Amino acid sequence: MNVIKRLASCIREYKRPSILTLCLMVGEAIIESLIPFITAGRLINTIQVKGADLEMGDILITGVILIVMALCSLTCGGLAGFTAAKASAGFAKNLRHDVFSKVQTFSFSNIDKFSSSSLVTRMTTDVTNVQMSYMMIIRTAVRSPLMLVFSVIMAAIMGGWLAATFVVVIPVLAVGLLVVAKKAMPAFRRVFRRYDKLNESIEENVRAMRVVKGFSREEYEKQKFGVDADSIRDDFTKAERIVAINTPLMNFCMYFNMAFVLLVGSYLAINKIGGVNIGHISALLTYGMQVLMSLMMLSMIYVIITISAESAKRICEVLEETPDLAEREGAVREIKDGSIDFEGVSFKYSKEGKLDALSNINLHISSGMTVGILGGTGSGKSSLVQLIPRLYDVTEGSVKVGGVDVRDYGLAELRDEVSMVLQKNLLFSGTIKENLRWGNEDATDEELEAACRLAQADEFINSFPDGYDTYIEQGGTNVSGGQKQRLCIARALVGKPKILILDDSTSAVDTKTDALIRRGFREFIPETTKIIIAQRTASVEDADMIIVMDKGTIVDCGRHEELLETSEIYKEVYTQQTGGDFDEER
Repeated sequence: MNVIKRLASCIREYKRPSILTLCLMVGEAIIESLIPFITAGRLINTIQVKGADLEMGDILITGVILIVMALCSLTCGGLAGFTAAKASAGFAKNLRHDVFSKVQTFSFSNIDKFSSSSLVTRMTTDVTNVQMSYMMIIRTAVRSPLMLVFSVIMAAIMGGWLAATFVVVIPVLAVGLLVVAKKAMPAFRRVFRRYDKLNESIEENVRAMRVVKGFSREEYEKQKFGVDADSIRDDFTKAERIVAINTPLMNFCMYFNMAFVLLVGSYLAINKIGGVNIGHISALLTYGMQVLMSLMMLSMIYVIITISAESAKRICEVLEETPDLAEREGAVREIKDGSIDFEGVSFKYSKEGKLDALSNINLHISSGMTVGILGGTGSGKSSLVQLIPRLYDVTEGSVKVGGVDVRDYGLAELRDEVSMVLQKNLLFSGTIKENLRWGNEDATDEELEAACRLAQADEFINSFPDGYDTYIEQGGTNVSGGQKQRLCIARALVGKPKILILDDSTSAVDTKTDALIRRGFREFIPETTKIIIAQRTASVEDADMIIVMDKGTIVDCGRHEELLETSEIYKEVYTQQTGGDFDEER
């Protein structure tokens, strides 16, 4: 019931076409039920009674009535198709909008819970299933039951006890169709889980295409994809085989009804028993067809609604997911400066997790400082800096920016002042200018160029024929790794943040360019707090403070010269990278 209520809230401005569709369907069902009655009662019976005395006027009047009714039915059906398409497409638009908007509020942990491939499936395949189901509900699901009821009533009026054939046919067909639909449902439900897995395989393969080709693993990926595709095929084949039983069952009931009405009705009409005549037989045949077709359509609706019920449930899981990160009432909207304090911070990615990614972190960074962070893989470097813009919340302790707990800030204001360049640099399809203005949509061309000069990106941008209007392909595939990193740094600088975090984001540039970028930071943005995660000691040796991390804790902290004296880890890394000549340099 909660699922229906939640989805119904997405109809919104499309209530009018939805209600209009229902009304048009009622009108069409009534007219369709009356046409056989008029045909039998006014036309066939008149021809039978008057015989040679029949006048053309009698036929014309009935013919005109039937034509008008047919046109009215056609109009109702046509308009209903138009309004149903408008209502269902609008409903799907609102549903996709709500799901996408909800995803935008998710923290990283919420997204991790669903996976990106599953979210894509829910916003595409699942929404399409629900859209189709909604269109069936407001159109066919109204028409078919009404046609069934009206046809049975009219058949009883026209044929008397001959309509008893429906007492046999309807239960047989209804039970048969329900059993068929019930048997097919498990296979249809499995398909959605397999779609998630298939989309995940596609997404992974496309993103890692260079790796796949580099290791000549195309055939392996084809086989893996084939297994997932075959699983979907098998489930669909099984379900369709079961559903295919509908057709012979329908034909059996239809021909049984026709044979019964023709045989028994003809006998009664010839022997003039029970007032049955040719008009009654004709009407019963037509109503029998309408009843059976209505049942057939109801079985299809049942299958589609059952399939979409699983899709609806998956969509509502996203809509009802509570974001782990939320603004507190009366959130602080202004950040005083770029100072950062970690006070007794511990953090783990999952509440159910046993091991902490960070343990008992205590750290003070003054505004305007340049801080380097070194550590091996899995030491907690990225986890540490992701707590500053509140991409995750701490498990214990607090993180303060400008003297205020980050949980007390508005998310937009906090993240506007904390620019982060991640390890995996991502550019969006569009021009270089459009990508840079992600940092500040109101930035002038001069501000964009200044940020690019600071990030050492201006020179290669101007080498392109279209300069800053050069089009970037999706994912930045038409620029090199180093160029992509510099553009991402420039994008972060455009926003003029109080805190700039570079998470190993100069790994693809040469040491000279790296040094020029750091010199630019010192000279042009001295008031900005700069945190640089790096693998090269050369990238952080001129920092005001260098933090050495290991297994989620800060093991050493100090300047370059101090750490060479006191930190075994830092000394070992430095020695390996410089060839063991640090003593000579000193």
